[in-house]
This record gives sequence, C-alpha cells and structure tokens, in this order.
Amino acid sequence: MKIGVIGGGQLGRMLALAGTPLGQQFVFLDPAPDACAQALGKHILADYNDQAALRQLAEDVDVVTFEFESVPAETVAFLAQFVPVYPNAEALRIARDRWFEKSMFRDLGIPTPEFADIQSQSDLDAAVAAIGLPAVMKTRTLGYDGKGQKVLRAPEDVAGAFAELGSVPCILEGFVPFTGEVSLIAVRARDGETRFYPLVHNTHENGILKLSIASTAHPLQAQAEAYVSKVLSNLEYVGVMAFEFFEVDGGLKANEIAPRVHNSGHWTIEGSECSQFENHLRAIAGLPLGSTATLGEAAMLNFIGEVPDANQVTAIAQCHLHHYGKAFKAGRKVGHATLRCADMATLKGRIAEVEALIKG
Repeated sequence: MKIGVIGGGQLGRMLALAGTPLGQQFVFLDPAPDACAQALGKHILADYNDQAALRQLAEDVDVVTFEFESVPAETVAFLAQFVPVYPNAEALRIARDRWFEKSMFRDLGIPTPEFADIQSQSDLDAAVAAIGLPAVMKTRTLGYDGKGQKVLRAPEDVAGAFAELGSVPCILEGFVPFTGEVSLIAVRARDGETRFYPLVHNTHENGILKLSIASTAHPLQAQAEAYVSKVLSNLEYVGVMAFEFFEVDGGLKANEIAPRVHNSGHWTIEGSECSQFENHLRAIAGLPLGSTATLGEAAMLNFIGEVPDANQVTAIAQCHLHHYGKAFKAGRKVGHATLRCADMATLKGRIAEVEALIKG
C-alpha cells in the first residue's frame, strides 16, 4: 500500500520508519527542498495548496494523511474527492482553530478553561473584564510550541495586545491554576475500534515540550479516555489523536487536541507493543489495531536546537537516539531520546543522565 503524507518533517519521517516493515511505501508533499522525510520516500516539492501537485499525490497513493494541523482544511477536502484522507477534513477544520475546538469541548460537556472569541481590541477589553486576569491570549490558528500567544497578567499587558499578535482572530482563555499537564494518545480504526495509551506527564520549557513520562495506573486515565472517546466519535475520527489536558483540582480540563501523531507519544516507539506511528498507519490503512500495552517505564526527552554527541547518548543504558536529520537551529526540534526501564527509579536516573548531556 502507498501512503501519502502532507508534510515531510520528522513526524512524516517516523511514520515511514514505522510503515516500511508493513510493506508500505510513502510519498511526501512538502514545499521544503530539505524536508527530512524525503530520504524515506518520494518527495513532491510543492505548496500545500498546489492543486496540480495534490492531484499528483492522489494518483500516486492509496490513502493520504497529514503530519501537522497547519495544513488548510480545504486541501484535505480537495484531496478527499480523489482518494481517502484520514483524519477527515472536519476534524482538521476544528482542530486547527482554537475557537471551534473549545466550542466543541463545551458542546460535548468536556470541562475547559473559560474562553472568548477575540476579533478586535475592544473584544479583548470586554473579555478581560468578564474572565479576569491573568489570562492567555492565543491566535485562533497557526500557533504551536508557544508561538502565537501572550500571557496577560496586568492591565498594561492588555493594551495593544490584539495588534501585537498581528490583529488576527484570537481567543482569550482564563488562566488555569493547574498542578500538571498531561496528554492522552488515542487511536481509532475505520470501524470505530478505539485504543488508548497511558496518560503522559509533560514538562515544557519556553513553550516547547521538553520531557514526557508515561504514567503507570494514572487515577485520571478513565476520565481522560471518556472525554477523548466523545471527541473521536463526534468527529468520526480515523487515526491517532493527541488530547492535552490540565490537571486541576483532582480532575481534568481540556487544553487542545492534535489530529495526528504527537511529540508526547514518541516514547511509544520503544516503550509500547505498537507505537503511535504504526497504529496510525494501521488505522488509516484499515488494518487491525496493535496493542498499546507498555513494555516497562518509559520517557522521551526532546533535543532542541542540537543533538548531543551520538557516542554519549547511546552510551546511556536503555537509551535510544532518534536523530531527525534536520539542520540545527535554535528553538527547533531536531531529535529526541526515548528511555525504557524496568522501574521508575531507574528511569528517573536515566532521565537525569540525558538531561546532563542536553545542558552540556
């Protein structure tokens, strides 16, 4: 089977690494000449709205998916005329716009921070008066890894904030006094079968994911699965979805969804019976889903800006290096390490060893 992927970054690369043993072949559509996935398949060098290139992609493959939600929903809708695309265009339309996303959470009865639609500075002033400070203002679309947002702590932060974020449609979210950030990776097959990985504790630095540690018997696992199931069913979703939550007052509040394989699920490559990447491919290809059972205690650490020396990383016991083959650049995800250990005490020791390499 030939799989088309819109986007040729590290997620597309890891999809191809997971799908090649299944006998799958890959075609990537990406406007970057140096797209890091291109070594693992055919590369169509074109913009995401290039209809001639999209038609070529559709003719070359049996099914299409995407590796990030900044792809225009119109692109997916156009492709779907010619070839199956998973997840569907409606899932992408909602997930890429924070207003649509939060409104869906509210309509499905999933707790989420207070929010308001912001189309002007006067909208922002009114929303701040209603929701209060501190609050977080985010662009409705195209924000990721801490980009496209501003924390508003005092009235002086509010003045001119709409223009500061580009005078584009935004959303204001009330500040949540959370005790932790967790995410749930789920996969739903074409026939509706759904499987879940364990909740993952996430640590961010400068808005970018730094560390993910898979949980063992998290007390909120069932609650998270119930919320995610509502969204998956509502969207008639096929493939892997990541759902990020805040831990608040012994419960969960929804933050956002990602309609794709996700950074906080990279630990599954070595830490689970079937990785998020393989399960996504199984789902969109109509294959039986794989087991999401863990193989011990697992964690993932991102390499931001540069990858430490390979000799040093691989010298750490139970550590697996994933180098994306991307040019090093400050603030850019260029690789990660996954760790799998027999017990949590050992895992924490290994995490400290990798963190020491990152700090240099």
